[in-house]
Amino acid sequence: MLNKEAKLTVKFWGVRGSIPCPGLAYHRYGGNTPCVEITCGDKTLIFDAGTGLRVLGQELIKKGRIEAEIFFSHAHLDHIIGFPFFAPAFNPKNKFKIWSAVFDQQIPIKEVFKKLTSSPMFPVSLEVFNANLDFLTFRPGDKIELDGGISLSTVALNHPQGAVGYRVNFGGRSICYITDTEHKAGEIDQNIKGLVSGSDLVIYDACFTDEDYPNFAGWGHSTWQEGVKLCDAASVKKLVIFHHDPGNDDTAMDIIYEEVNKARPGSLVAMEGMELEV
Repeated sequence: MLNKEAKLTVKFWGVRGSIPCPGLAYHRYGGNTPCVEITCGDKTLIFDAGTGLRVLGQELIKKGRIEAEIFFSHAHLDHIIGFPFFAPAFNPKNKFKIWSAVFDQQIPIKEVFKKLTSSPMFPVSLEVFNANLDFLTFRPGDKIELDGGISLSTVALNHPQGAVGYRVNFGGRSICYITDTEHKAGEIDQNIKGLVSGSDLVIYDACFTDEDYPNFAGWGHSTWQEGVKLCDAASVKKLVIFHHDPGNDDTAMDIIYEEVNKARPGSLVAMEGMELEV
């Protein structure tokens, strides 16, 4: 039975790509790297562990005992660097299921964390993270069923060393998390289109614009213009652009906000602290 009465919300804790960009020039949109919280009724799903995860952790510890599912798009540094600073991971009362896709010739996310929390990069090892950490894997394209009527569909993205996109389905509604991915000139990725088709909200990698993209071809990122094309083709209700270039300050992001809304009215630019109900 669909639980249409339970809330489905998304909150942005980190919206930048590549590297944090602190400072007054970035305070409205935010400078933390990717971390998105999706709440399905009383269940918490966290997508990526960029520096925004530290801030989310500070909020979660106010709630007492925590159980959550953490999903990774991939293991590049900007998407994992917040995990060693995630305070709830040190509390043995807390429980986290940590999901990541298996890519050929890539090491599992648990091994990535072991390397990240080892000498000479970090003062303590993963063993001091006393929460119950259950590391789980899947193949891109797999479906994941969670308690509470939550299901996730997955798809491989076009990114160096691989990445995975997600569609969260709950109570007849859906939110898609599509970062990091690079479009192909003149065509829409049919696998991504199939994943996001008819969804209520799509969070899309728009690190670049069509104007500056040629300088970064092969880096594994897309543009807001391509996000508009995808969402129009897939009959998506709302587009939220994400993974902002750290070189774009608030003034630059304001211009992008205007442009994306001219192209697709009602679209949003992700800001730290922004919360949306679907």
